[in-house]
Amino acid sequence: MAKQDSSDYPIVKPEDEWRAILSPQQFRVLREKGTERPFTGEYEYHHEKGVYCCAGCNAPLYESSAKFDSGCGWPAFFQALPGAIKRFEDRSFGMVRIEMVCAKCGGHLGHIFQGEGYKTPVDERHCVNSVSMKFLPEDA
Repeated sequence: MAKQDSSDYPIVKPEDEWRAILSPQQFRVLREKGTERPFTGEYEYHHEKGVYCCAGCNAPLYESSAKFDSGCGWPAFFQALPGAIKRFEDRSFGMVRIEMVCAKCGGHLGHIFQGEGYKTPVDERHCVNSVSMKFLPEDA
């Protein structure tokens, strides 16, 4: 996996611009790699048809058909839209995980876990912070 570099994204903004367009919680998650508390996010129990987009740049990330109930406390998806995310090794907190970021703006979305045995077409769980996404209903 490649090393993360902010110049690798089509959308680059200075920190003060991100602060102006994002809520404090969105900024903490998307720009500072924070996380929201489990079972508190807006989309954990959300089941409408549509597309989940990056809250920072509005890039489409996930179709609702890829969302599943994992019981982990955050929205879970088994795959992103093609080219929507980038993956990076994350060795923080004494563990090895796969961090995922928006491919357009580099905003932190959450982490990917593999080999957990969920009955999904791909044996991956994309554990995404609700605050890092916006939902676009199918009929919008």
